Amino acid sequence: MGRLENKVAIITGAANGMGAMEAKLFAEEGAKVVATDIQTEAVEKTVNEIKENGGDAIAFKHNVTSEDEWKQIIAASINAYGKIDILINNAGVSSPDTIATMEMVDWNKVMDINLNGCVIGMKYVIPEMQKAGGGSVINISSIGGIVGMAGTSPYTAAKGALRSLSKSAAVDYAKDHIRVNSLHPGIIETPMTAPSMKDAMQYYQTFTQLPYLGKPEDVAYGALFLASDESRFMTGAELVIDGGWTAL
Repeated sequence: MGRLENKVAIITGAANGMGAMEAKLFAEEGAKVVATDIQTEAVEKTVNEIKENGGDAIAFKHNVTSEDEWKQIIAASINAYGKIDILINNAGVSSPDTIATMEMVDWNKVMDINLNGCVIGMKYVIPEMQKAGGGSVINISSIGGIVGMAGTSPYTAAKGALRSLSKSAAVDYAKDHIRVNSLHPGIIETPMTAPSMKDAMQYYQTFTQLPYLGKPEDVAYGALFLASDESRFMTGAELVIDGGWTAL
């Protein structure tokens, strides 16, 4: 307990899955949590559960592709808690498309949410971290940002770009005591991956070396480490939580 005491964390995509688990775990560890998601009722449920367990959290409906909404949420966070120490860019969508079969509208949607939303978040949160004297940005990428994955070209392109962007930002802002790391989950059982589980289970199990798939808490504990001062000498790094997929 207390690994994030007195820290303020914005967590996008906090309605369910990994984002919700991160929000709950961070609150348990003492953070004040700003939970955001496009799914209003679900993210409010996350926050209510945090409050019922004695935590401190607020919820916002949030389209991460909107600069105006980012500005409003950041201003509200500063008004409520005085600073921002942690940003987790967790919101994302999947994309069952290959290059030859995809529509450009789908490509652009995936890029807007999975990459541009993270860029906008960093653009407006990093200046607040500079004012606070430092911070930790955690960009939730994927093993698809490191290795090729079948049938999901827009998704892997966005996650690969996010990996590289994290490294560039880490170099730019290290002098400000702002750490930027990317986190790369493998196959995690969440509402977003559920539709593909039946058809792709054999594929997932072939590449995942451990005899089980990941749970949201497996990723949340990795994010907790990157958010805490325990990782104070880590920036520009890739934390892979994939059951051995990339060990092949």
